[in-house]
Amino acid sequence: MIKMMMTMRSESIVSLVYVAEVVMVVVVVVIWAIRALNWALWRPKRIERTLRAQGLKGSPYRPISGDVNDNDRLNRAARSKPAPLHHRIVPRVTPFVDRAMARYGKTSFTWFGPHPRVTLMDPELVREVLSDKSGCLQKPRNPLARLLASGLAAYEGQKWTKHRRIINPAFHLEKLKHMMAAFSLCCDELIDRWDGLIGGRGSGEVDVWPELQSFTGDVISRAAFGSSYREGRRIFELQEEQAPLVMEVLQSLYIPGYRYLPTKKNKKMMAISKEVGDILRSMIEQRVQATRKGEAKNNDLLGLLLESNMTDYPDTRGYRNNMTIEEVIEECKLFYFAGQETTSVLLTWTIIALSMHPDWQARARDEVSQVFGKNKPDYEGLNRLKDVTMVLHEVLRLYPPASMLIRETTKEMQVGNITFPAGVHLVLPILSMHHDAEFWGPDSTEFRPDRFGEGISKASKVQGVFFPFGRGPRICIGQGFALLEAKMALSRILQQFSFELSPSYAHAPYTAITLHPQHGAQIIFHRI
Repeated sequence: MIKMMMTMRSESIVSLVYVAEVVMVVVVVVIWAIRALNWALWRPKRIERTLRAQGLKGSPYRPISGDVNDNDRLNRAARSKPAPLHHRIVPRVTPFVDRAMARYGKTSFTWFGPHPRVTLMDPELVREVLSDKSGCLQKPRNPLARLLASGLAAYEGQKWTKHRRIINPAFHLEKLKHMMAAFSLCCDELIDRWDGLIGGRGSGEVDVWPELQSFTGDVISRAAFGSSYREGRRIFELQEEQAPLVMEVLQSLYIPGYRYLPTKKNKKMMAISKEVGDILRSMIEQRVQATRKGEAKNNDLLGLLLESNMTDYPDTRGYRNNMTIEEVIEECKLFYFAGQETTSVLLTWTIIALSMHPDWQARARDEVSQVFGKNKPDYEGLNRLKDVTMVLHEVLRLYPPASMLIRETTKEMQVGNITFPAGVHLVLPILSMHHDAEFWGPDSTEFRPDRFGEGISKASKVQGVFFPFGRGPRICIGQGFALLEAKMALSRILQQFSFELSPSYAHAPYTAITLHPQHGAQIIFHRI
């Protein structure tokens, strides 16, 4: 009897444990289902009602995917054929945003998956967003995208403040002067290579897009890594392979946890990131050892970064507040991608624009000739080039490297008269604002560098609508580097060649993280 009772009791306990486990599983499933429904349906619908209640118009929310498929379809259609040979490129580069603003207004919303994206074309609202110091506006996070580069561009809060303070000295004007030799050497190689392509004929066709990518890769390799130039070239090749993969990620809805799936693309992106990291880690460790022995010359970006980082910067509690080796690696990856990409697209569109406008090409060449003659450009002379500077600014207006900036609200906040819940993406459409007739006048899509004749502040009808490098605390730290390099390269090219568009050139700007020429940039050069 006792044995039977013990057996029954044991079975009862087992049954209770089983029931408890089942209940726990059911509770977990219910909680997960509620969270999933909130993420995919309830929360987006609440935000949509909040935005519409404040007078904003936009597309209706479609669960999970939002407007991602429409965006992809319009992009594919726009890229299926070249554009006419003019500068009205907004419908081709950002067709979805352009259509949304035409339908719903300049301040309106669409959907990137379950996240509303509110486009802000009001200069005051854009200025407020870019000058935000509350920490409530951050860049949307996508772990896979950060495999290309994170560093200063991706950090927030105290970490961003620390890195900006450490890196900033490397981009002071006095430091940039020391990089002029690297710029000049790379220009020599570029001119010699183009001379070789033209040969004895005196003229010939060159696709300047891959040429200028290679040139700016060479510049950043030498300027950033000095004697480690060959290792730097390998980083450039790997980053170039990584960029289109990251662009696919940025245009797709990211599902939390997706990065851990062993897909072919994920594994490839991880492998590239690891190889880049390994090369940089080896270079950094060698440089650190040489610096400690007093054997290194810290006159390149890596040396300047390490020099600043090895200086004691105690925080308020007295602890050292410098970067780890892994953080230095991320900053170097960012140097590489941003330093190479920004200047290559600026120079490419400048040569295309000057080929379309030979009067401005001649005007810029005359100025270079007056300032330098046949001598190689120097730092002081480059700063006196007014017409060349106006040309570069006008190219940055019509063909900015980034077509838009995006910030995400991390908690409820007010921008202007609009209250945005947490999780809203605020889209600042640089390209659209740079082309808008309301801000620039009826000739807003025409190439008129002289609009910058009295400086940036007086170029537009409304101040604050020209921001190719961003604005506010997070303005691009390398803009001085990029503009100095572009002036040097353009001056050398103008000294050696006149140029025009090739009949094979197809005008097809599109976004591949930055603004690329889809079918290359075929230019006919004539030796002067």
